Amino acid sequence: MSPLKIGTRPSKLAVAQTTTIADRLTAAGYPCEIVTVATSGDRSTAPVTQLGVGVFVSALRDALTAGDIDVAVHSFKDLPTAQPADLRVAAVPSREDPRDALVTNGRVLGELGRGARVGTGSPRRAAQLYALGQGLEVLPIRGNVDTRIGKVRSGELDAVVVAAAGLRRLGRIEEAVELIDPLQMLSAPAQGALAVECREGDAEVAETLRSVLDDPDARAAAAAERAVLATLEAGCTAPVGALADVVSDLDDQGRAVDRLSLRAVLGLGEIAEGDVVRASATGEMDAAEKLGAAVAHELLDLGAEDLPAGLGGPANRWIGSS
Repeated sequence: MSPLKIGTRPSKLAVAQTTTIADRLTAAGYPCEIVTVATSGDRSTAPVTQLGVGVFVSALRDALTAGDIDVAVHSFKDLPTAQPADLRVAAVPSREDPRDALVTNGRVLGELGRGARVGTGSPRRAAQLYALGQGLEVLPIRGNVDTRIGKVRSGELDAVVVAAAGLRRLGRIEEAVELIDPLQMLSAPAQGALAVECREGDAEVAETLRSVLDDPDARAAAAAERAVLATLEAGCTAPVGALADVVSDLDDQGRAVDRLSLRAVLGLGEIAEGDVVRASATGEMDAAEKLGAAVAHELLDLGAEDLPAGLGGPANRWIGSS
């Protein structure tokens, strides 16, 4: 059996998360070879908000379409919401911790005083940090985990906010002083989830990926969260957070059933003003996209008077990196 060629970005984190996928496939009897593919996002030092849509995935998708690789592993939050017709997300594995993590030299979030310098490259995180009303100074940063944490250790910043999933996959979660409660900060849609993609016509590969890797709960949660983005017509650099949880509920006959509970947040106007609107709803597991769309429409209604540039319709689309 020829090994499955699995494509990944070359960063330590991307290779680490792809290795977990390759290990699971190999253990199931499908040998793998990891192939690194540098994307335009990896080569650029520009702020993520200036890079454009799909910069972290386009080169991987090109390699997949060309047949240079058989499978591509993406951080699901990086994928544009529009799926190419010739490719499919064949598996969404069990999700890692979706929360954001705070790295400081000792203080937790509530102990950071007015003027504390907090680094993040995410408008979503910035909007929610300002909304806390602590008078924090949020500064834009970019770079890998080492670079970001290094700015705290050197004293250049008082704190950075990074994805807990990344720290866990790198074996560095102990460097976080706090995992931020979603009541304070909702994560990026599909944060902590991976998307394992193959060519649409490779039915055998798709079935292998589905049977070995796919987690229906993780897939449904990611679908609901990404439907918020799709309905808002926002890229992943928009100030939008969303988190879906699978919860136990009772149906009309009193039987226990699983449902999706979805929460979302949208930053309004100028991010530094800290104005946000929040919405939530619960829906059926097999109607994840419908649930996400309903929550997005509620956000639009709540923020209709002060939507950030680029939200609210195709004529006014937010252009950002996904």
